[in-house]
Amino acid sequence: MHSRIDNHKLASFSFSMASSMCLLACPILGYKSSMAPSCGFNISKPLYASQSSSTSVTTAEPVVVRRSANYDPTLWSFDHIQSLSSNYTGEDYMARADALKDTVKMVIRRQVGNVSNTLELIDDLQRLGIAYHFENEISDVLAMIYASYFETQAKWDSMSLNLKALGFRILRQHGYQVPQEIFINFKDKIQNAKPEVMEDMVSVLNLYEASYLCFEDESILDEARDLTTKYLKENMGNINEGVGSLVSHALEFPLHWRVPRVEAKWYIDIYEKRIGSNPILSELAKLDFDMSQAIHLEDLKHSSRWWKNTRWDEKLSFARDRLVEHFMWSLGFSYQPKSSLERRILTMVNSLITTIDDVYDVYGTLDELERFTDIIDRWDVNAIKDLPDYMRICFLGFYNAVNEISYSILTETGFFALPYLKKAWADYIKTYMVEARWYHTGYKPTLQEYLANAYISIGGPIILKNVICLTSFSSNEEMMRCVESAGNIIRYSSMIFRLANDLGTSSEEIARGDTPKSIQCYMHDNGATEEEARMYIKGLILETWKKLNKERAHGYSQFSKEFIECATNIPRMTQFMYNDGDGHGHPYITESHVLSLLFNPIQGI
Repeated sequence: MHSRIDNHKLASFSFSMASSMCLLACPILGYKSSMAPSCGFNISKPLYASQSSSTSVTTAEPVVVRRSANYDPTLWSFDHIQSLSSNYTGEDYMARADALKDTVKMVIRRQVGNVSNTLELIDDLQRLGIAYHFENEISDVLAMIYASYFETQAKWDSMSLNLKALGFRILRQHGYQVPQEIFINFKDKIQNAKPEVMEDMVSVLNLYEASYLCFEDESILDEARDLTTKYLKENMGNINEGVGSLVSHALEFPLHWRVPRVEAKWYIDIYEKRIGSNPILSELAKLDFDMSQAIHLEDLKHSSRWWKNTRWDEKLSFARDRLVEHFMWSLGFSYQPKSSLERRILTMVNSLITTIDDVYDVYGTLDELERFTDIIDRWDVNAIKDLPDYMRICFLGFYNAVNEISYSILTETGFFALPYLKKAWADYIKTYMVEARWYHTGYKPTLQEYLANAYISIGGPIILKNVICLTSFSSNEEMMRCVESAGNIIRYSSMIFRLANDLGTSSEEIARGDTPKSIQCYMHDNGATEEEARMYIKGLILETWKKLNKERAHGYSQFSKEFIECATNIPRMTQFMYNDGDGHGHPYITESHVLSLLFNPIQGI
């Protein structure tokens, strides 16, 4: 029998020892807000300490002055989200998709004898967002191409620059150890390239894209990136429109840094207009996008019901109400239809991260935060009687969510993740406490001090640790070995998450008096201007991507593909969300992307 906590009966909550033992022993599942009476206070107003009602003397403790971030309200109401539906469900669409997939499998088999055509087909399948349907076929073909063409220097010396660049990028994406020396003579090819010749321009473009798969200390690829960037920018006016759109798109963000689901929506339109495109691929890509979107809508509606039941949007109104944006983050991490549970869990995780972040950054006093951190560290539900009302609501909603996530993982994988998740969340929230102490004491950390804490406080590690828990393990020891082995991937993925976030949000956060971010820390350490600091942080992002690329390539033999892809998609999604400012804090910035990815099917039925 599962006991559960009602977040809303807080005014008269009684913590008996018997009920506490039940709560701590069992996962706490969903609860209905309709069962809860009003709590009788407005959480958006300053909270007052208790007052004496003596007829002779009335004593009131000082008012607690709290900050406000004045966050924008959500653009998406619960009723609107629940009203959404898709026509792209049912057996007829499934049958058509299956028939198209069978045809594409035959196309892959027919291309096997032509390595250039095969690599171009794989590239198209990946960019169209449908490669996941053909994982076995692509894996077999790439193994053959690597053994036949890329395994030794003698084999690649006679290849064209375009074939080398395309093969290098795709093989490295899939974990093959292709060395940078494949491009030892690339400068001669660049110098002789003619921008009006489409094949030459495509070769330079593919080398540019390949250079972003580089590791640390790969000077050939660093030079290739610099020279191809310069060449493409200088010759934008000399190329045809079809290649020009690809070049301008790549110069804005390289393909390796782009969110796969966003890229698919863009590339489907580009591919369909391309001379010589395969109509079977176009039809499958559009149909698959719309059918997947129907599944995503159901995931979003499920998450929306969970969020409404927490009532955090009304009871913790100082915090950001970003359920749809949290789901879009999760969709960016993992878009495949089979990953519904992962998306739903990560939407909950994202919601917890944002709300608790606002408790620490905006609303809580230092004393309240110290107590809150201690209670989470001890996982002591009895101790919340000593917290203010808003923190009781926050703790119980958080407590319920982590238990619910643990229960979902247990039923899906058979792994009891609760002890691990409790520690992971406690360690994560302690990093918030470090930053809160910095703020309340006026301490200015060095950049090194800041990043050592901030790559954790941004939330990447707790997201990826939840993803790891969705992998089937035979024991806690096996899981802990996996987490330890994944330490570098988690660190580098989360570091880019932090740095890209700082580039997009730090100006507003500093304006309202928050703790200095990486830009300000670098300025303080080095006497640099803000422009110089931003350039340094952008360079640090590039260098961290190189480290992540290497760990990612080595990780294919150790970790699940889902974990590897999520770790890569976190920085991609971050750079996407913060490219035009704080797309998370200001939902109007990402409104068009929400409509495009979640609400509007490509085919418009």
